[in-house]
Amino acid sequence: MRTIAFEQVREAVESLCIAACHELPEDVLGALELAAARETHPGAAGILRRLIENARIAREDLIPLCQDTGLTVVFVEQGAEVVVGSAEEGGGRTIIDAINEGVASGYEKGHLRKSIVVDPLKHRVNTGTNAPAVIHLAIVPGDKLKLTVVAKGGGCENKSQFRMFRPTADKEQIIEWIVEVVRQAGADACPPFVAGVGIGGNFESCCLLSKKALLRDLRESNADAYYAGMERELLERINALGLGPQGLGGDTTALAVSIETAPCHIASLPVAVNIECHSHRHRTIVL
Repeated sequence: MRTIAFEQVREAVESLCIAACHELPEDVLGALELAAARETHPGAAGILRRLIENARIAREDLIPLCQDTGLTVVFVEQGAEVVVGSAEEGGGRTIIDAINEGVASGYEKGHLRKSIVVDPLKHRVNTGTNAPAVIHLAIVPGDKLKLTVVAKGGGCENKSQFRMFRPTADKEQIIEWIVEVVRQAGADACPPFVAGVGIGGNFESCCLLSKKALLRDLRESNADAYYAGMERELLERINALGLGPQGLGGDTTALAVSIETAPCHIASLPVAVNIECHSHRHRTIVL
């Protein structure tokens, strides 16, 4: 059994929060550069070049990529042979505490906007820490701890949708609905988008699939040829909408569409779309 110190996890999450909000991932930056080179509308190409320049300034001058530094979502893959903390550290604190403390210190040290309220209805008072994070913990084989931090902006998250289709629905009906979800997102969600799609599972797991789909490298397709083809068709049809960068017209409404699937009940066909803006901020570390 391998022990990873509580403080090591806290510090890792702290650094991931700061890095995610200041440094656009290589695959996202590459997708923007490719889109700018291919864009046939001069105004849209200019906007894409400004987004690329914004990413450069954010990285070099340590200025957040966007003023909305997001709700922190953390995906954890904890090896079955890993224990976080030790009896000597005491206090009964868990990996969840380490993550939330890391978020709080990361947003403070990184001078990042805190955007989380204590209660959704009664007391919409800011927690002042950007914690608690939304944490998804999975136990996997091995002795490693993988942490992925996503800074998910409110504007694009607000445009995400879920629908429970009849099990008799066909591929075309699902594609049409997904394209319509993106069309409705429009300029409010800051295109060009990355669209994460979950198909299958149940009510809650389908939405989680759609968010996990956003973590895939934009240069990679679904391993299943059927869904890889569906991703390509969706991207083509979404870009044919003509919304373009920032909703001002152009060829580039989305940079990528990623689909993740899971088995589902014979009476169900759940589909979720998680909209992500062009500032697709995430970072991963393996301890």
